[in-house]
Amino acid sequence: MLRVNAFSLSSNDKTLIQNLSFSIADGHVLSIMGPSGIGKSSLLNFLSGTLSPSLTVSGEAFLNDIALHTQPTETRKVGLLQQMPLLFPHMSIIENLLFALPDKTRKPDRLPLAHDALKRLGMTDKANALPKDLSGGQQARVALLRTLLSQPDYLLLDEPFSKLDPALRRDVRAFVLAEIRQANIPALLVTHDSDDAKAMEGECLELSIVKF
Repeated sequence: MLRVNAFSLSSNDKTLIQNLSFSIADGHVLSIMGPSGIGKSSLLNFLSGTLSPSLTVSGEAFLNDIALHTQPTETRKVGLLQQMPLLFPHMSIIENLLFALPDKTRKPDRLPLAHDALKRLGMTDKANALPKDLSGGQQARVALLRTLLSQPDYLLLDEPFSKLDPALRRDVRAFVLAEIRQANIPALLVTHDSDDAKAMEGECLELSIVKF
């Protein structure tokens, strides 16, 4: 379970988020909506350990009983999926997947694990293709499975569907939810699209501008 307690965020003495608390069970997705500039992506940065030092923040984050907010980024075992798939353009699809596998993965297991991922994608014929040869939906699926192959303990989704056309968006949303449930890890989605939140079939929190 991922828990955030009393998270507050301010920039240049302007309060953006005040006293936000929530919890996310394993295999579930919490969606957070709100206007641009309110601090949704900064919340993800807080959870991944990449928050800008120009922002003022307070609060705690825990994964089960482990305090995340006291750990450096490299020890948090966090997965991040963003608007752009960010696949390595010079690497084939199979190479992109292999790159994500943890160093502890036994050498004989690495290629079978990557090929199993391609089977789940229904893209065994794309192993040697480059990312530019794939559709937007295919790239989004590969990006998700590459992230999950790294064996994260929790997943942060920063508007990952926003660049997809409506038909692709429906399919990719369903794929993402199914994979999160299979991985059985907590996930946090920030989005401007209420349909994204509904598709994740979990709780949705809507942030509003803090007024004094």
